[in-house]
Amino acid sequence: MKTRIEHDLLGEREVPAEAYYGVQTLRAIENFANISEITISHYPHYVTALAMVKWAAAKANMELSILPEDIGKAIQKACEEIIDGDFQDQFPVDLIQGGAGTSTNMNINEVVANRALEILGHKKGEYEFCHPNDHVNLSQSTNDAYPTAFKLAFIRMNKDLVAELRKSVASFRAKGVEFKDVLKMGRTQLQDAVPMTVGQEFEAFAATLEEEIDRLNQMSKLFLEVNMGATAIGTGINSEPGYSDKCIRALRVISGEEFVLAGNLIEATPDAGSSVIYSSAIKRLAVKLSKICNDLRLLSSGPRCGLNELNLPPMQPGSSIMPGKVNPVIPEVVNQICFRIIGNDLTVTFAAEAGQLQLNVMEPVLVHSIFSSIKMMMHGLERLRTLCVDGITVNADHMKDMIMNSIGIVTALNPTLGYKNSSRIAKRALKENRSVYELVLEENLLTKKELDELLKPENMIQPHKFYKKEK
Repeated sequence: MKTRIEHDLLGEREVPAEAYYGVQTLRAIENFANISEITISHYPHYVTALAMVKWAAAKANMELSILPEDIGKAIQKACEEIIDGDFQDQFPVDLIQGGAGTSTNMNINEVVANRALEILGHKKGEYEFCHPNDHVNLSQSTNDAYPTAFKLAFIRMNKDLVAELRKSVASFRAKGVEFKDVLKMGRTQLQDAVPMTVGQEFEAFAATLEEEIDRLNQMSKLFLEVNMGATAIGTGINSEPGYSDKCIRALRVISGEEFVLAGNLIEATPDAGSSVIYSSAIKRLAVKLSKICNDLRLLSSGPRCGLNELNLPPMQPGSSIMPGKVNPVIPEVVNQICFRIIGNDLTVTFAAEAGQLQLNVMEPVLVHSIFSSIKMMMHGLERLRTLCVDGITVNADHMKDMIMNSIGIVTALNPTLGYKNSSRIAKRALKENRSVYELVLEENLLTKKELDELLKPENMIQPHKFYKKEK
């Protein structure tokens, strides 16, 4: 393999000649390889965000006349190529790393510098003409460029997540319409409660997920506050007066996002509050989605000895020993995704809490956790929608029989018969293994016409004027 010699604070190293990254990235590969086995290049939105931050910094520095225009233009051109999807394989640093993100920042600095050198007509590694630190990282520190980039990446990934979530809401809602006239027994504490429709149940699934769209969008807006120009600890050392405003303005242009400068850069530099609250929003979605998966598994239990109300699409044989068994594998895997996301949220909490003094060095694991949560949630929603929800069917006759045999329908008679009579009928039905319908007629508490009126589906699934039996 052909190599080139590069040097840093620790000495000289041989870097692959064709690599756009440099010596500091090489050391990061060696130090952090396979820590999580997830590299920067695994998340294209992150690579794009890093390049946008460097593009904005170059524009601001050129406007302040501290970066030569030819070098600045070459840096911007290199960034634009990365934004367009080039050089994705040049970001091999593991997301979890020591150094508070310095390895990530130097990875983008070196790739941009070496591509800019080519644009300028020089060879990779000829840093006297365009240096990763002196030119690409001008007016910056890892401590402002790194968090600004991952916040931009979070914003972009949140849009993808919300788009997938909208599809899932639509899928559940479509089933709500499809099953709007299918009666079933509702349950509380796993006991018979009162009748409802399968459509109402699925519309409730849609509604609870739909609430999270606003929540995720609301929380992601907190990432629009960034600390560009804070440099090392928030004092702005080594940046020109006016740099922050110009950089923020340029970042708005290249990203299309309405970024604003934090009011107190010393406070903003170690603070991870926006990440904590956004992670909690994903966790909240995970809790809700896992509950839905629990319900789908329970409602489809059986087929002979369970509830057997829903039929989930059969995806694979369910046992190596029990012939004919088919398991609800898609809800099961989504449950597990949700468990992982809940765990990631705890990691984010610990990482944010571990910030000390003027910097939070634990941001890399925070970044890894949120990226993982977003991506896994997107995959989970897509699989649940396409491989499960869209293909669900119902056993309508079975559910209707369960309603008529249920003690729970006595609740619909309670306003008419009174609580005392209703309790007695329920107790007798349970003891004698007979239906409430049969016993009400036997005791002449209601006529068949009156009873049938009260037990009409539309009278059991929504508020209505109730009939009071004359004494």
